Amino acid sequence: MSRKLRVAFHEGVISQFAGYEVLAELDWDAYRACYGDIRRLDRILEAEGDRGNRYRASKQADVLMLGYLFSPSELRQVFARLGYEPDDALWTRTVDYYLRRTSHGSTLSGLVHGWVLARARGADAWTYVAEVLAGDVADVQGGTTQEGIHLGAMAGTLDLVQRGLTGLETRNGALWLDPVPCPQLSEYGFSLRYRGHVGITVRVRAKDLRISAPASQRSPIDIRLPTTTLSLARGETCSLPPHER
Repeated sequence: MSRKLRVAFHEGVISQFAGYEVLAELDWDAYRACYGDIRRLDRILEAEGDRGNRYRASKQADVLMLGYLFSPSELRQVFARLGYEPDDALWTRTVDYYLRRTSHGSTLSGLVHGWVLARARGADAWTYVAEVLAGDVADVQGGTTQEGIHLGAMAGTLDLVQRGLTGLETRNGALWLDPVPCPQLSEYGFSLRYRGHVGITVRVRAKDLRISAPASQRSPIDIRLPTTTLSLARGETCSLPPHER
């Protein structure tokens, strides 16, 4: 099935479903001017006797969930396997298209869009990271915090920093890193376990990316970055300036 799925397109972007383009466009500016916060656009439309299913409008990430599940390079491989040959700008156009048509009526929406933008537009991701962090503290949903915290969004924010902002992946026998420039975070770091190495540390700063491997009897670790490939031996620390990432 995964090799025979049909994907619909319209206006040079990935369609949410076949026929999506016949839905009406919503006047987003008019609704923001009238209501201010339109996160719960679905409730606003219902109160007006309307329904969201008539419009090209999403409460949270739908098509853009692809960018949460797959990096742009992985997504190109998936499309190629399905027999499609999209141009390099397809995903960027798709992100911009649906970003303009999403109300973010779920605390998970900011999390997913943060991931997508970390992979597609770098530092633009921080706006959504900050929103997810403030989700329960500021009760951005307007009354939901008293009913319980959004644990999935909270845990997802940590994952976004660890994997989304660092570009951390494990594939083809190597540890891949592609840090996103994020001026709002002067420095951050974490430890991970990889191929039996317990306590590999990754620290990202504006001036360098530092990776340390613990002392052990394990084989060296292959590290791959966009412009650099290196082998990190046990007990070794490697520091890379920004231009070598």
